[in-house]
Amino acid sequence: MDAKTEHLVQEFMHGLIKRNPGQTEFHQAVYEVAGTVLPFIENKPKYKDLRILERMTEPDRIVIFRVCWEDDEGNIRVNRGYRVQNNNAIGPYKGGLRFHPSVTESVLKFLAFEQTFKNSLTGLPMGGGKGGSDFNPKGKSDREVMRFCQAFMSELFRHIGADTDVPAGDIGVGAREIGYMFGQYKRLANEFKGILTGKGLEFGGSLIRTEATGYGTVYFMENMLQHAGDSMDGKVCCVSGSGNVATYAVEKINHLGGKVVTLSDSSGFIYDEAGIDAEKLQYVIDLKTKRRGRISEYADEFGCKFVADERPWSVPCHLAFPCATQNEINVQDAQLLVKNGCQGVSEGANMPSEQDAIAIFQDAKILFAPSKAANAGGVAVSGLEMSQNSARISWNEVELQDLLQSIMKSIHERCVEYGETDGRVDYLKGANVAGFVKVADAMLAYGVV
Repeated sequence: MDAKTEHLVQEFMHGLIKRNPGQTEFHQAVYEVAGTVLPFIENKPKYKDLRILERMTEPDRIVIFRVCWEDDEGNIRVNRGYRVQNNNAIGPYKGGLRFHPSVTESVLKFLAFEQTFKNSLTGLPMGGGKGGSDFNPKGKSDREVMRFCQAFMSELFRHIGADTDVPAGDIGVGAREIGYMFGQYKRLANEFKGILTGKGLEFGGSLIRTEATGYGTVYFMENMLQHAGDSMDGKVCCVSGSGNVATYAVEKINHLGGKVVTLSDSSGFIYDEAGIDAEKLQYVIDLKTKRRGRISEYADEFGCKFVADERPWSVPCHLAFPCATQNEINVQDAQLLVKNGCQGVSEGANMPSEQDAIAIFQDAKILFAPSKAANAGGVAVSGLEMSQNSARISWNEVELQDLLQSIMKSIHERCVEYGETDGRVDYLKGANVAGFVKVADAMLAYGVV
């Protein structure tokens, strides 16, 4: 970042931090966008004079509410629920619900802001939102989760709707939680509408929704490699995480000829030099979805290395796919990846690389796909689920796979359009500017609102 840009960004951030003290995750997300968008709008009065970026960083509204529920022992529990409705300039608010102890207003504002750009990049008519609670579903019985979800939706249902705000799942919110919440909404509103995505196929869900984020992350990497005259074939890949995003990223990497050697969870990572093939991957999926076990059990089962309390970024690889959580790649991790010959990073999680780590990737001129572009496959298929619900139809898997590939290719093309200079593509700049322009032009059309 040159001195002029740094001055613009620091001046912008000073006001934002003053309005949002202590919200470090939100500050980080805005800083990352401001570094590329502010230079772009500096000589464009229609965006600068009407303070479009400032308006994008102020959510339309934030709903905060109490969630009371009863555990299996009859104790009354109290959690906090949120919905951040960031921007609906191009469509209804759209974004996941996260149930995790780390959920705060700052985390959800960062996610909702990021979601606004991500949804814009898909080309589908969706605004940006995010929500959730500090409730932790781990260790809870099905009935406890059900009672919490019903209590949560008893407040949230007032603020959502098929043409207003359509939440989805996220960390801690899978098919079980979506089912409980949709059932409560239907009971309270007395209507059957597509007000949540990620639903079961029996009641309006879409095929490949579970796989979409992981698949899309890999498709984006494939597009970057093809643009650079390369391919996935024969590449050694490190993947973090072991949930839906990670496991389906592994599946797609295998389909395209790559070899995945790592997976992880909060306890550490496994390193399987022979590669995680389809049989081993199914073991991981069953381990995590049916038994809710730890990734260390994989090492015991297949006789490979398990490293406790570490992330997998010290393992030499050609390609890296961070698919676990935010800020999982720090400066030291980025330096190790570059030193070990990593050629590209595609972010499957939301904002998994710290700002200084991104700078290292860019200085090394490796392919870097930011999460707002690379992990947009999940919300893209959520948008397609909304379309299917509205039309009362269901597309088959082949049609949805084709649509997902087409959307990810289109996102890549938009990133190239706004990010290519002298034959090299800055995908961070391309994603930020492309996402900004569509939302900004819609906001301009509405006047000052």
